[in-house]
Formats: sequence, C-alpha cells, structure tokens
Amino acid sequence: MGHKYEKRGAKRLHKKPSEPEIAACRPWLEAELDLIKPSIIVCLGATAAQALMGKEARVTRIRGQFLPHEAAEYITATIHPSALLRMPEEEKRHEEYRLFVEDLRKVKEKLS
Repeated sequence: MGHKYEKRGAKRLHKKPSEPEIAACRPWLEAELDLIKPSIIVCLGATAAQALMGKEARVTRIRGQFLPHEAAEYITATIHPSALLRMPEEEKRHEEYRLFVEDLRKVKEKLS
C-alpha cells in the first residue's frame, strides 16, 4: 500500500485510503507478493496490516509476533514511521522509536 494524502494549502494531511481504494490496489499488491515470494512481510502501520490481515488487525496486538500468512512464511506489523514523526510528546516518541527498532531487529533475527 502506498501513502495517501490530501493537500490543503501548504500542508499535507495524511488520509487513510478507503476500502475501495485498497481493493483497487490489491491485484498489484498480490502480484508483487507472488513475484517476490517474501519470507516475512512487515506491515508498517494499521492500514497495511488491515489490508493484508483483515479489518480487525491491530498493530498493538500483532507487534512482535510472527504469524503464518498465505503470501509469506510469516507476517508481522509495527508502527508506521510517519506516525513516529507526528508524535508530539518527545518521551513517547523516543519509546515508540525504541520499540520500532526492536521490531525490526526481531525481523532480522527471524531471517537469520
């Protein structure tokens, strides 16, 4: 899934894609996954997780887990990097960044 935004003046407001927009992109996503045949899919953010794991997928529940998936051996999810940048509280941002890096380390270890 790409990144969608709406321009308002000088600002870009991040917008979640609609279900029809996600469905329209699904054939390309499935073709890419079929071509690449990844060992692990890392969903960055809730939109990606829900697109690949269903509307009930929650990053907070999936984070740190490696679940079986039809398009890869495993799938996992973590926070989207842009969400880190938008966190106003510095302490929370640093903690979430630490968790984000830890999530990626776990993926690296799983691939080793």
